[in-house]
Amino acid sequence: MTDREETLQNLTEQYEREKHSRVKIHLELYAPSKAYQYKVRAAAQTNTLPDIFGVLGETRDLASFIVSGHVSDISAALDADDGHWRKQFFPKALATTTFNEGNQYKVSPGTYGIPIDVTNIQMLYNKEIFKQAGLNPEEPPKTWEEFIDAWHKLAAAGKPGFVSGWGETWMIDCFASNYAFNIMGEQKVLDTFRGKVPYTDPGWIKVLEIFDAMRREGLLVPGVVTMVNKTAEQTFANNNAAFAFNGSWCVNVYKGMNPDLSYGVMLPPSISSRYPMKIWGGAGSSFVINAASPYKKEALDYLKWLTSPAQQAVLSRETMNLPSNRNSMNDLPPLLAGFAAGMDSTTHPSEWPVVEDPIVVERFDRGIQSILTGEKTPAEIAQEVQALKEQLTK
Repeated sequence: MTDREETLQNLTEQYEREKHSRVKIHLELYAPSKAYQYKVRAAAQTNTLPDIFGVLGETRDLASFIVSGHVSDISAALDADDGHWRKQFFPKALATTTFNEGNQYKVSPGTYGIPIDVTNIQMLYNKEIFKQAGLNPEEPPKTWEEFIDAWHKLAAAGKPGFVSGWGETWMIDCFASNYAFNIMGEQKVLDTFRGKVPYTDPGWIKVLEIFDAMRREGLLVPGVVTMVNKTAEQTFANNNAAFAFNGSWCVNVYKGMNPDLSYGVMLPPSISSRYPMKIWGGAGSSFVINAASPYKKEALDYLKWLTSPAQQAVLSRETMNLPSNRNSMNDLPPLLAGFAAGMDSTTHPSEWPVVEDPIVVERFDRGIQSILTGEKTPAEIAQEVQALKEQLTK
């Protein structure tokens, strides 16, 4: 969040002036994210966590902080006054820090974090490259057939194809999940995690074949398999890819890399018309309150102010991120509006009733990388993943 430091600092100073606060707020941001993760984990071990902090990582990481007694349950504050504060947020945003009864992490039911923005991951397309290839820059492909047809026209015009940070396996997992939901539907995907449907099922083979088809079609920009997302973002910003798979945070990133970049937002092109395309989305950045803080009330007051419509509008305008407050969605710039339109199609592992074993997920994602390099076939990876699944569940 270091790209938002000036805006957050200005808002913090405004808060102190408006509230004539005797409590001064000291803001610290760290980059890269690994440095921040290390800082927070070290502070947890020494009981020196700040009053407000964020937990980077997966749901199980947040759960571990909660179970260890480092995070306050803020459900009561959200539900006060007939849920006035809660109702201002996108439910999907709060879901990423909410734990329901009987959750697998054994966290007491409640909501533990406040989102200051929301995000979702879609596809981007370069409008200028579309024009050069004779494609309509205002009509991106909606189906997989249209997507491949557009790529053939781009390739014939000598244009580059698709880029994403697939050296980071979570980005691969996100893309694969999109198509798993679209091809098989939510119930079958979740039943796979439960062990009721094998990864050798034709539906999962079809998901894996998507990546093989992209490789065979020559659609991928060279190096995608080992490319981190920051490099992928620079590639798209430099007009060296017609398509990108990235999150709504990219609007601000691309603005910094190439203010003249002309691009649009599109849902991943669907393969099946039977089930909807689901995209990963929810809270972008969430803050939690230290359970041991002597300033819990002050921390809550500050977060309520920071997530109110006026401050959310400032954050959105200045940092080009989607606001978490639903009442701040008016007059968004076109690119952000494109991402905002996708919020109704979002899903996220944090809200699923069951998730896959991380070891299986890692094998699945690494297997896709092997498909993308031509080392393994979809059928081989499906068999390997299923064998691992069965071994872990014995």
